[in-house]
Amino acid sequence: MHIRFDGRTAIVTGAAHGFGRAIALRFAGLGARVVACDLVEDELHETARLGEAQETPIDVRVVDVTDRRAVHGLARETLAALGRIDVLVNDAGGVMGQVGRPLEEVSEADWRAIFAVNLDGAFYCSQAVAPAMKAARYGRIVNISSGAGLGISLTGIQAYASAKAGQIGLTRQLAHELGPWGITVNNVAPGFVRSNPTTEKQWQSYGEDGQRRLVETIALKRLGSPDDIANGVLFFASDFAGWVTGQTLAIDGGK
Repeated sequence: MHIRFDGRTAIVTGAAHGFGRAIALRFAGLGARVVACDLVEDELHETARLGEAQETPIDVRVVDVTDRRAVHGLARETLAALGRIDVLVNDAGGVMGQVGRPLEEVSEADWRAIFAVNLDGAFYCSQAVAPAMKAARYGRIVNISSGAGLGISLTGIQAYASAKAGQIGLTRQLAHELGPWGITVNNVAPGFVRSNPTTEKQWQSYGEDGQRRLVETIALKRLGSPDDIANGVLFFASDFAGWVTGQTLAIDGGK
């Protein structure tokens, strides 16, 4: 199976580090013109530097995916500059610096903040690229959910588990809505990966015993890497997945 994206344009959100960075670099390395966006400007520019180092330039934009106007502006600018939008990867998300707390201690603002970046952002971005994809009668939308959306969150954060489950529901719904235009919508649900400062802090909080117990719950008895997640995204975005839509692929080492 030889995957290439020559002539394709891919927008990747959450590309400042972790999964998003790995996905953006892999798309660029396989010939795509990549527009990578995030709010963390310094790390986003590091993604661009890494793209230059592998001789596959990446266009980076500072964009807040919870800002519908900004997201739609990004889509218009991308279409004007590059003429097409073939792939959207909705990776932006996370726990917004929150930790697990009892239900009664969670504020409305904290609940909504996690939904805004994980679910609203995926909706706004998909909404923004849909017209260009419909016009081309081709498109690939890949959402990055979480094992938390399939079961429970290791963080204990109620909003995170709920928003990621909602993202899986959005994936199924959009797959049926957009399918008549040749647009596929799929979802990757990663297991625990040490991919960014938040997950590294979470890993360290478990201590040696907790880390050992977590690894023992994985069939392959090891943690994965951001590239493992990127591999699933590349498949969904490729022509090999042209008859695959509305699906959620758990990439978690086996549970």
